[in-house]
Amino acid sequence: METIKKVVPNEWLTGRPMETIKKVVTNEYFPAAAVLSGVVLFWILGLFGGLSLLSARQSPVTTLAWMLFVYAVAVLSPLAGLVAAVDLVRRWVRNRQSREPESA
Repeated sequence: METIKKVVPNEWLTGRPMETIKKVVTNEYFPAAAVLSGVVLFWILGLFGGLSLLSARQSPVTTLAWMLFVYAVAVLSPLAGLVAAVDLVRRWVRNRQSREPESA
C-alpha cells in the first residue's frame, strides 16, 4: 500500500479526484499545454495516415472541403504550437524569477 501511496496522488486514494482535476484545469499552464498537446497529436496522426480520406471514393465537394480543412489546420497549427510553447516558457521564467527573491 505504501508503494501505491507514493505513485498515486492522495486525492485519488481518498475519493476526491474532482479536486485534482480542478487543480489541473485551473492551472495557469493548462491552456497552452492543451493547445501544444493538440498540435502534436494532430501532426502525429497526420504522419500515420491522416489523409486516408483522399484514398476513398468521395464526392468532389467532400474532397475539396477535407483538403481545405487540412490545409487550414496544417498552416495554423504550427503557429498555435509556437505561441503555446512561447507562452509556457514565458510563464515558467516569470514564475521562476518571482521565486528567486523569496529564496535569497
